[in-house]
Amino acid sequence: MATAPARAPAVSAATGAAPQSYLAPLSILTSLFFMWGFLTCLNDILIPHLKAAFSLTYTQASFIQVCFFAAYFFVSLPAGVFVQKIGYQRGIVIGLLVAATGCLLLYPAAAVRSYGLFLGALFTLAAGITVLQVSANPYVTILGRPETASARLTFTQAFNSFGTILAPFFGGYFILSGSGRSAADLASGSPADRAAEVSSVQVPYLCLAATLGVIAVAMALFKLPKVEAAAADGDGGARRLGAWSHRHLVLGAVAIFVYVGGEVSIGSYLVNFMGLPEIAGMTAAQASQYLPLYWGGAMVGRFAGSYLLAQIRPGVLLAINAGVASSLVVLSLLLGGPAAMWTILAVGLFNSIMFPTIFSLALDGLGPDTEQGSGILCMAIVGGAVVPLIHASLADHIGLHLAFIAPALCYLYIVYYGLKGSRHAPARAQMASAA
Repeated sequence: MATAPARAPAVSAATGAAPQSYLAPLSILTSLFFMWGFLTCLNDILIPHLKAAFSLTYTQASFIQVCFFAAYFFVSLPAGVFVQKIGYQRGIVIGLLVAATGCLLLYPAAAVRSYGLFLGALFTLAAGITVLQVSANPYVTILGRPETASARLTFTQAFNSFGTILAPFFGGYFILSGSGRSAADLASGSPADRAAEVSSVQVPYLCLAATLGVIAVAMALFKLPKVEAAAADGDGGARRLGAWSHRHLVLGAVAIFVYVGGEVSIGSYLVNFMGLPEIAGMTAAQASQYLPLYWGGAMVGRFAGSYLLAQIRPGVLLAINAGVASSLVVLSLLLGGPAAMWTILAVGLFNSIMFPTIFSLALDGLGPDTEQGSGILCMAIVGGAVVPLIHASLADHIGLHLAFIAPALCYLYIVYYGLKGSRHAPARAQMASAA
C-alpha cells in the first residue's frame, strides 16, 4: 500500500484559494500519456520502413530503438534537476516543445536522406518525451489524495497504452501505404524509389509536431495547481545523498529496469516465438495480427487496475500481477502449441499496472527529492535495451522458447518489490541503518 508521504509536495490553487477539483488538469495530463505512447510505438513502423529505404542491416535499423532508450538514460537525471528548478508545468511545456522539435527535424533528415540525421532527430524526440515523463508522472501522483496515487497514474497510463495501439494503424496508413510495395521490392528498387519512401515520413511527423505544439500552448495557458516543494529534512547526510538515500526508490529503479526490460523483451520476440513450428508455425504477417492482443491487454488491465488499486493495497496488487505474469511465462515454457502462445499473450494483461504502481510506490515519501527520484526512475527505463539483449543471447544458446526464462525472472523481482522492497522508512532511519 502506498502510505501517505511524510513530506509530500504541497498542492495549492494558483490563486491560493480553497482546494479545487483536479479533473481538468488530470484530463489534459492524460493527453500527454497518450502522445508519448503514440510517438514511441511509431518506431515499430519506422524500423522496417527505414531498413528497406536505406538498405540497412538489422543491427543498423535497431539503432532507432537504441536512440530512444539512450535518451532516457542520458536525459532523465538532468531533466529531474531541471524540472526541480522550473516546476512541473514549465517542464511539461518544454518537454512538448523539444519533442515537437524532434518531429520537425525528421523533415530535413528525410529531405537529405540521411539516416544519421534521422537518429539525431529521434534522440531529440525521445529527449522531449523523457522530460515529459519526469514532469508528468510525479505531477499525476501529487494531484489528489496520496493513497490513490497509484490508481490515478494507472488510469492515465491506460491512455499511453491506447496510443501504442493506434500508432501502428496511423503509421501503416500514412507511412507504409504510400507505394504499396513490399519491403523486399523496395530494397531492390532504384534510389529514386527509396528516396520517395523516405520522404513519406515528412507530412505525418509535421502533423505530429503541430499537435505537440498545440498541446504545449494549451499547457502553458492552463492554470494548473501549483506544487510547492516540501521543506528539507534536517539530516544533512540524507540531503547530500538526495533521492539515493531512499532505499525503496533505489529498489524501485531496479523494478522499473526489469519491468520495462521484461515487457519489451516479450514484445520484441513474440512474432518469432509464434513462428516456431512447435508453437504455432505462423508466418510473420500472421503472427503480427496477434500483437495488439499483447499491448491491448495492458490497456484493458490499466482501466481495470485504476479501480482495483483504490480497493487493494498497491504493493499487494503489484505482487499479485507480477506473480501471475511470471507463472504464465513459466507455464508457456512447460507447454507447447497454441497454449504456449496464448499464455505469453496473456502476460500483457498483467503488465498493465506495473509501471505506474512501481513509479508511485518508489516516489512515495520522497518530498523535496521527488524530481530527482523521478529522473532516476526514468533513467532505469534503459532496461528495455538490456534485457532483450540478454533474452537474445539466451535464445542463441538454448533456443527462443526456453529463453523466455529471462522475463520470468524479471517478474519475480517485482513480486519482491511489491511485498517488501517498496516499504520505506524516514530518511534518518535509513541513514542510521546504512551507517
